[in-house]
Amino acid sequence: MTPATGISIIEAGALISPNEVLVRLLVVEDDRGIQEFLKRALLEAGYQVDVAANAKSAETLAAEGIHDAMIVDLGLPDLDGLDLIARMRSQGNSAPVLILSARRSVDERVRGLERGGDDYLTKPFAFAELLARVRNMLRRATPTQAESLKLRVADLELDLARREARRAGETLQLTPQEFSLLEYLVRNAGRVVTRTMILDHVWRMRIDPATNVVDVHIYRLRSKVDRDGARPLIHTIRGVGYVLKEV
Repeated sequence: MTPATGISIIEAGALISPNEVLVRLLVVEDDRGIQEFLKRALLEAGYQVDVAANAKSAETLAAEGIHDAMIVDLGLPDLDGLDLIARMRSQGNSAPVLILSARRSVDERVRGLERGGDDYLTKPFAFAELLARVRNMLRRATPTQAESLKLRVADLELDLARREARRAGETLQLTPQEFSLLEYLVRNAGRVVTRTMILDHVWRMRIDPATNVVDVHIYRLRSKVDRDGARPLIHTIRGVGYVLKEV
C-alpha cells in the first residue's frame, strides 16, 4: 500500500539542509514501500530522517536522544508498536510520537494515546496530513524546545518545526528549496558563503560551480525576503558569494 501524497517526491541527490538541521525525525515502519516513501517525502519537506524497520533498531536509535519527534507504526514484526512506545517512555524518552496504524476503532486510538502516543493517524493516509500532524506535535513542544527550533536575524524569523519564515511578522511564501537556502544563510549570518558552499550544503550534490542555479534562487529569495522597501538582509559580495546580515 502506498499512501496518497500531498507533495511531489524528488530523486536521489536532492536538496535540503545538511547536518545543521535541528529537526530530526525517527520513522519506525516495517513496510519497505511506506518507509522509503516517508523518508524521501520528509527529506523533501526539510527534515533529517532516521528509519528503523523493527522495534529493536528503533530502541537503539531512540536511546541516542537526538530525535525531536517519532513516527511509529504499530504493526512491527518483533514487538507491538504500543509496547515499543511504552518502553521508550519508561526509559525517559519524551519525544512526541505520531502513531501510524490500520487499526481504526475509537478504542484503539484511545489506547494508543493512553500508552504514550501524542497523535494517531490511520492508514491509508495523505502525506499532507501526516506532515501537518508532525508540525503540530513539534509546535506543542516545551517552551525551551520550541525556542530552540527558531532562528532570528533582525526582524526575520525562521520556525524550523513548521518550516515557515516571517519578516516583520508577515509570513513569507517560500518553496521548500527556498526555505532551505534561507536557513543556510541565516545559520551563517554575517559570514560570506560562496556559491560552491551553497551548492554543497543546500543541494547536497555536485553541480558545476559555474552554473547560475544559485544566483537564480538567490534572486527569487531576495524578492520575497527584501521586498516592499524592507531593509535589505541578503547582500551580494561580487566575485565571492552572498551574506545575510543587517546593515
